[in-house]
Amino acid sequence: MRTHEELMEIALSNPAVRAEYERIEREEMPALDAILRARKEAKMTQEDIAKKMGVSAPVVSRLENALVTGKHSPSIATLRKYATAMGKRLEVRFV
Repeated sequence: MRTHEELMEIALSNPAVRAEYERIEREEMPALDAILRARKEAKMTQEDIAKKMGVSAPVVSRLENALVTGKHSPSIATLRKYATAMGKRLEVRFV
């Protein structure tokens, strides 16, 4: 059985996979990091956020995962509800 590191090396040897991996690292991980940092600072679990948003915990999990996968990207309205559930406000910047 191969290790995670070996599998990563094999996968990243494909130029298309490497390009997508680097794009995710550059564009999407900072957004996920910001969301997870905000949730940690608010001392809230996905279930806590879900209750305040009026949804189930798996919905919050999918929202957080969507930022990494790029599938079904959350709307600004959904991100605003997420922020409000933590007592924060959403701010979008173009840098």
